[in-house]
Amino acid sequence: MSAWPVQEGVFELGDVPVERGGVIRSARLAWQTHGTLNAARDNVIVYPCSYTATHESQSWLIGPDGVLDPEQWFIVVPDMFSNGLSSGAATTPDYPALVTVRDNVQCQARLLREQFGITQIAAVYGFSMGAMQAYHWAALFPEQVERAIVVCGSARTALHNQVFLSGLLRTLEAAPEHLGNGRFSAEPVAALRAFGHIYAGWGLSQDFYRARLFESALGAPDLETYLETDWAGSFARCRAANLYAQALSWQHGDISTPDYDGDLPRALAAIKARVLLLPSETDLYFRVADNAAELPYLHSGELHPIPSIWGHRAGSPAGLSDELAFLKAAVRNWLAN
Repeated sequence: MSAWPVQEGVFELGDVPVERGGVIRSARLAWQTHGTLNAARDNVIVYPCSYTATHESQSWLIGPDGVLDPEQWFIVVPDMFSNGLSSGAATTPDYPALVTVRDNVQCQARLLREQFGITQIAAVYGFSMGAMQAYHWAALFPEQVERAIVVCGSARTALHNQVFLSGLLRTLEAAPEHLGNGRFSAEPVAALRAFGHIYAGWGLSQDFYRARLFESALGAPDLETYLETDWAGSFARCRAANLYAQALSWQHGDISTPDYDGDLPRALAAIKARVLLLPSETDLYFRVADNAAELPYLHSGELHPIPSIWGHRAGSPAGLSDELAFLKAAVRNWLAN
């Protein structure tokens, strides 16, 4: 039991047409909230989920002494489509071929309006795919979002990032259980194991492996055990169709499409929120350079790379004292001003 109010539920969206064609039939959006909505309904932080994450798995950073304080803020955690709790490719008949980040955010905005009567957002905070959603919130609702906190994310999925995702998608497609279009006759056990091993090479940096932190910091007896328990084992618990669908959403992430005809500088310039960019110095796919290229077009933005050799993992630093202290200080300062 937490010391602050926690609620959760499922928002029934009805049939939802998506931007690239198709309909999510009887769409459902799972959610969780932390804290108390004030009378003005303006102490709201939206905290979208990262790839494969759920509201439970990423609630660790919420707390009076955490990154997001539920005693001050009303924190809404919407579960991304295909994360296993909201509607997704693994469980929804005729699920669309592509559900975009934009589709997710539009449905999240409905949740806030229709479930809670919320139209003003003090901040959107997100890590990785959650950070992509934070950027989309700021771009889609410039009059409503005051701050966007982008942790290891970008406004458009970079080409090198797309190459990483292409390797994951092709691995799932190569499984004998693959029926086409990201659907499977059964869970592709061998492909999911390979998926985890590929991801392990990208989720942490070369410096992490050189320092053998998987042994000294994480307690693995050797590299193979670490890869099997922390990566292959983790992805084995996921549904392949959901992994595929979320990876496609990630691959096609772009705040400038379709609203700005692919003009990313124009889309960035239209954002009115104060944007805090917090990439990891050693992230292999959401690079500091990508955020640095975005910064000149933002009306109000700052770039503060997280000093770390933990790669992408530095942006979700459960158990990493230095990275967590850096993240907490940066975010709380941004929210205070």
